[in-house]
Amino acid sequence: MVSLITLAAAEAIAKVAFGKFFESSVGKLGEKFTETGLKKIDELYQTIRKRLSGNPGAKDALTDVEQGNQEALQRLAVYLLDVMKADGNFATDVQKIADEINIHRVEDNSQLTQINKDHSTGYQTKTGDNNTNQFGNTNHYYGTPPQG
Repeated sequence: MVSLITLAAAEAIAKVAFGKFFESSVGKLGEKFTETGLKKIDELYQTIRKRLSGNPGAKDALTDVEQGNQEALQRLAVYLLDVMKADGNFATDVQKIADEINIHRVEDNSQLTQINKDHSTGYQTKTGDNNTNQFGNTNHYYGTPPQG
């Protein structure tokens, strides 16, 4: 499992764990996760912070991120990746917490309604948080469909 850890995965984990320090994320976290999920996010943050705070470079990156510097998040992810690759138990713990957070994500189960009349074609799209797209098209004809 440790060999599958990538910088992109470490960045995604760091973004979730430290998202509360960025103004645009503060209000959105409560909309995206259940109360249990928010507690798990804090647990992930505490776990990572405790582990990285002993490294002077990582400590500087931690301080920058906690002050709202999003650019420091990538530096922090590099330190996180190094520690996760070096310590399989830590990587397993972090991955377990991240998986539990994902379980408590609030899903958008809203519906899209479309009414088409008289030889019309309608398209609907809905884009999710994780860039999942739902795309639908409907052709509606009364009588005989137009030829070609």
